[in-house]
Amino acid sequence: MSSSNISYSGSQTTEDKEEETSKMALTVFRAREEEIERKKLEVKEKVHAQLGRVEEEIKRLAGIRQELEALTDPMRKEVSVVRKKIDTINRELKPLERSCQKKEKEYKEALEAFNEKNKEKTQLVTKLMELVSESERVRMKKLEELGKSIDSLR
Repeated sequence: MSSSNISYSGSQTTEDKEEETSKMALTVFRAREEEIERKKLEVKEKVHAQLGRVEEEIKRLAGIRQELEALTDPMRKEVSVVRKKIDTINRELKPLERSCQKKEKEYKEALEAFNEKNKEKTQLVTKLMELVSESERVRMKKLEELGKSIDSLR
């Protein structure tokens, strides 16, 4: 009963203290809820702002991609045209190369035959010169003998 005496004597009762504590807890809880809601709104606003920037970057990147594709397309076409021309020329070169090789072989064979005949001719000319020289020497000798025979007849 001593605690009842205190409550009746003008100090706060336990119920009053509990009520005050509940009110205070409720006030703190509401303040924290409001703070959480405020922070939540701040985060939402930041997310929304970031999403706006991301959308702008997506648009900018899409534009860059379009420009890039536009740049590579003409080059691809030109490269394709040049490659086709190279392929066509390669097909044309193959028979020309075979023809050149055949004619080069024929030329070498003809040159070899020419050189053989030229060598043979040179040998014959040399032999002819030797024969002519021998013939002249023999005739000169005969002429000298005849000239001596004629001289001896006088």
